[in-house]
Amino acid sequence: MSALTTVLIILQLISAVAIIIVVLIQSGKSAGLSGAIAGGSDTFLSRNKSKSRDAKLARATKWFGLAFMVLTLVIGIVQ
Repeated sequence: MSALTTVLIILQLISAVAIIIVVLIQSGKSAGLSGAIAGGSDTFLSRNKSKSRDAKLARATKWFGLAFMVLTLVIGIVQ
């Protein structure tokens, strides 16, 4: 196994652990029917949703997921 492959695998493991941690930290999104009927989208908190902790965690999940997929493809090509 070459040094490049070893480095890529270590980066992939770090991104996998990061995805797991970020997903576990996120709060549940299960408002259910009561949230849809009660008009939960008109609350003050939903207007500032882009600045909230959950929005930042969702964005981090997307980036770590993208990094994981790219690293997986690169490792497949390199080997």
